[in-house]
Amino acid sequence: MDDRIDAFVEYLAVERGLSQNTLESYRRDLEGFLRFLGEGAAQAEVRRRDILAYLGHLRQLGRANTTVSRNLASIRSFYHFLLREEYIGTDPTVNVETPKVEKRLPKVLTVHEVERLLAAPDSSTATGCRDRAMLELLYGTGIRVTELVSIQLDDVNLGAGFLRCFGKGGKERIIPFGEVANHALTVYIEHGRPSLQRNEATRALFLNHLGAQMSRQGFWKILKKHAAAAEIVKDITPHTLRHSFATHLLERGADLRAVQEMLGHADISTTQIYTHLTRARLKEAYAAAHPRA
Repeated sequence: MDDRIDAFVEYLAVERGLSQNTLESYRRDLEGFLRFLGEGAAQAEVRRRDILAYLGHLRQLGRANTTVSRNLASIRSFYHFLLREEYIGTDPTVNVETPKVEKRLPKVLTVHEVERLLAAPDSSTATGCRDRAMLELLYGTGIRVTELVSIQLDDVNLGAGFLRCFGKGGKERIIPFGEVANHALTVYIEHGRPSLQRNEATRALFLNHLGAQMSRQGFWKILKKHAAAAEIVKDITPHTLRHSFATHLLERGADLRAVQEMLGHADISTTQIYTHLTRARLKEAYAAAHPRA
């Protein structure tokens, strides 16, 4: 089974071009299933009842429906691969129903909360310049945190106000950013980054205190620190700024297709969740303000 998982992950990497984080997620899900089956289990021995038992096991552990559903999707993709490659003759995932997942509206910050967060870093220091530039760029473009920390110096065009990034599957997209983010980036590149750089060959835009490329985990800690300083009580993640970016654009009349392109969503239905969010916020404002609400 381990060899088959290796072959499957290689297929996902080579044929579908999935990111390293996604590949690791598939592997974790499948290895968890393998541990549940026990040592010596062979993929040919797995039956529908085994998969149902594993899903039940995840529920007993208190896993959310979203987690159970993701695990089933990983297992289903794995057995589709095995069947296509003729490692097995039947697909045990047939007729296994996907758990119903309640669609929750993403949490966003208000414009005032965003302003407090972006003002939190001390721009008089090299790390403060960096943090301000990262936060401004994340909110100003809606990119994912993995895309943010992967930006290279050559990916930024300050004169034109555009950024090049590579999303899921290595898909390239060009995203505009505004004057405020442009100014924060300029200050960081001219004054903050040189103080952090240890090796002139390093082309990563955002550097940590060791002069290496900033990591996702490193930025997470930075975000939490500044959110606390800004007295934001909401549970904030890097994706919160992405959600806020999309919601604030649509609230101010941005075209849905344009927002879809900037976010890098393959399907516009993914972007449409933000239209539901703006309608929900409109109803809340109406209920709070109208005398006959």
